[in-house]
Amino acid sequence: MSRALPSAQMRDALAHWLDGLRALDGASDHTVAAYAHDVGQFLGFLAAHLGGAAGMHQLAAMSQSDMRAWMAAERAGGLGSRSLARKLSAVKSFARWVAEREELDISAILAARAPKYSRNLPRPLSEEAAREVIALAPLQSRSDWTGARDAAVITLLYGCGLRISEALGLSGRDLPLREVLRIRGKGGRERLVPLLPAARRAVDAYLRLCPHAMAPDAPIFRGVRGGALSRRHIAKVMEMTRLQLGLPATATPHALRHSFATHLLSAGGDLRAIQELLGHASLQSTQVYTAVDTGRLMEIYAQAHPRAQSQGQ
Repeated sequence: MSRALPSAQMRDALAHWLDGLRALDGASDHTVAAYAHDVGQFLGFLAAHLGGAAGMHQLAAMSQSDMRAWMAAERAGGLGSRSLARKLSAVKSFARWVAEREELDISAILAARAPKYSRNLPRPLSEEAAREVIALAPLQSRSDWTGARDAAVITLLYGCGLRISEALGLSGRDLPLREVLRIRGKGGRERLVPLLPAARRAVDAYLRLCPHAMAPDAPIFRGVRGGALSRRHIAKVMEMTRLQLGLPATATPHALRHSFATHLLSAGGDLRAIQELLGHASLQSTQVYTAVDTGRLMEIYAQAHPRAQSQGQ
């Protein structure tokens, strides 16, 4: 099926919606580009399927069978369940935005059900395994300064719960490191993260050995030639380390962030405080991130819930 073009009115609506995501919701450039791609492809299908340029009338004319036809076409193009669910979410969000402004009935679009898929829940490391990773990771390097660099990055991931992009995004402007890091995370959201003494010592040890000058605009963590350190390098270090320690394939750099959250909650940390430290927009994301057993969750509930406390008196 050939792809027709959306109408000028629909293209304008899409542009305004994307602008709102940037300005009001603080969506990242990556998220905005993904939404533009997903919704743009849907509008192309809509125009070709219903005939003519995809406009407001065509959007309101969508039936449940039309939505099933779109999803079937995406499936036939090789799109997986998880990606299709994400694309449907973007389409619904855009269609709802248009409907509120144009007073359209888009019940068929909103009624479309996303395909089921299994969520890959995070697998944090044990506390002992996390300590072993931090100790062994620098030994994968051929020089002292690169070993100290890798240890510093990995310590930040586990000790502060940073995303790998956030750790590698630190620049000379962040030096000297203080007791609290100001991190700009997903969607441009800023948060303050306490810097543990062990993490600061690891970064300071790297800075003393690093042969490259620390300019304000330059990244703190450098490759051998002085450029920005790549995510792939840290992933490779983790891969070699986990193989030596006999850890599963789920022991990735991102698993250290999961471990940070899980170990904090297991030690009695407040779930909402951990949400702030991780920079999650919703508490649901933080709950998925943690892997504390049910017994421990019930214990936290009993300690924190007012009714549980009153019954215990």
